[in-house]
Amino acid sequence: MTSGIAPLDERTTDLVRRLGDDLRAGGFTVEALDRLWGADAAAALHRGERVPARRILDARRAAHDPAADLATLAELFVLGLPVPEREAAHALPSLGVDGAVELELLMRDAATTTRAGAAGDAASVRPLLDLRPYAFVDAHGDGQWWILSDLGEVALGHELGEGHVLGVGGASMTLSGLMLPTPVRTVLDLGTGCGIQAMHATRFADRVVATDISLRALRLAQLNVAMNGIEGVEFRLGSLFEPVAGERFDRIVSNPPFVITPRAPGVPEYEYRDGGMVGDGIVEAVMRGAAEHLEHGGIAQLLGNWEVRDVEDGLDRARGWAGHLEHWIVEREVQRATEYAETWIRDGGTRPGTPAFDRLYEAWLDDFERRGVREVGFGYVLLRRPAEETAPRLARVERLHGPLGSGAGAGGLGVHLAACLEAHDRQARLDDAALAAQRLAVAGDVTEERHHWPGDEHPTAMLLRQGGGFGRVVSLDTGLAALVGACDGELPVAAIVAAIADLLEVDADALAADLLPAVRALIDDGMLLLPAE
Repeated sequence: MTSGIAPLDERTTDLVRRLGDDLRAGGFTVEALDRLWGADAAAALHRGERVPARRILDARRAAHDPAADLATLAELFVLGLPVPEREAAHALPSLGVDGAVELELLMRDAATTTRAGAAGDAASVRPLLDLRPYAFVDAHGDGQWWILSDLGEVALGHELGEGHVLGVGGASMTLSGLMLPTPVRTVLDLGTGCGIQAMHATRFADRVVATDISLRALRLAQLNVAMNGIEGVEFRLGSLFEPVAGERFDRIVSNPPFVITPRAPGVPEYEYRDGGMVGDGIVEAVMRGAAEHLEHGGIAQLLGNWEVRDVEDGLDRARGWAGHLEHWIVEREVQRATEYAETWIRDGGTRPGTPAFDRLYEAWLDDFERRGVREVGFGYVLLRRPAEETAPRLARVERLHGPLGSGAGAGGLGVHLAACLEAHDRQARLDDAALAAQRLAVAGDVTEERHHWPGDEHPTAMLLRQGGGFGRVVSLDTGLAALVGACDGELPVAAIVAAIADLLEVDADALAADLLPAVRALIDDGMLLLPAE
């Protein structure tokens, strides 16, 4: 059974607003924290070590530094450590400690309070939630939010609970960077977690529906939306597409719980990462289900894992899950089954070299062995419901395991993907004669490399290198290199091909038949640009 969840009541909304006011007044931003504890402490935090940052924050607070309130907020909510109640009260003047306790953001340390007296100076408070600043840049500019989630393993001092609500991690940032920035009316965020993708979707959508199987995740997502003054998000409780049965959307985004986990007794099932299905079944379910919930021309974007089996390639399986939808599936990396198991056992907080780790490792390897899984691929999936039956179909499946281009373009890969989709649709509607009439230009981030053996006049290799986007590298032959080099937006492709054919003393029609498919591919990849319409 599924349902929408009740909006925040008036009292909670007021408390969350006050919290936001205090964080704003305290300068609780990514940039301010980086300045506060410096590069070395920041690097240690990325490794899960908080001692260097704690020492700096303690010194700031003890010296009543101008940044003492910021240090208090950081020690509480980023490091997850207790602080004296009087310092928390000073850093949260609008919300107050009582308000933070009511919001279930803080708890009073009962042991310390009993020892020092209910109102004593030594009374302390400790966090119940992780709260940290988040900065981003997208096609609409830069922005900063604050994100509530559950305390991590370091703050808890033990393994995560199975109902843990994750904050903004690497996968979250990857998906938000992939989102197409083109405006739409409606977006479905399937499996919203802390709400970060729904929040990003409000940057380009009129209305967002965010779903999750976890009521706790939805409550935290509600708080995050309210704390950051974001409107237009509706929250619904339920599994997969059940909360939106019969509805269609212009865009679907999902960072599904795609981690492949053994369905075996004693193996923890974390809601934020495990979809409760065998193998990569959750990714298959999301991809197959998207078809019924996209408007004509609508696009779904998600992250996923797929198993590489003894008898079946993972990308071939993912291609089959797309069904009749247009698709662009990019595999970004592959892990051996053993590496994959180790990664996700450690992610749950179980330490290598312990009996618990070995027991879980056996369970993972047994599970993979049953299905003949050798490796697991990870990548990006874009699906599109054709706008019309006669429209040219997008069908791309590729392995791009190398580094992305520098910065992946302004606003992330989403801008690049949107431009590539538009370019593909335009070139696919052109027959060869119409394509040959186009005046193409080389994209500004594209360079050419030529490699020579010492003393040789002619190059042994010619490469076209993309600076942004996926950072593609394309090998060139003499004809294609000459064509690309002449694409300055002035001459039509047909004239360039004719000149090259004359220079090489080959048939122009045969050369055109050889070069035009490569030209189409370079347009699809964003390396050659069609003239503006």
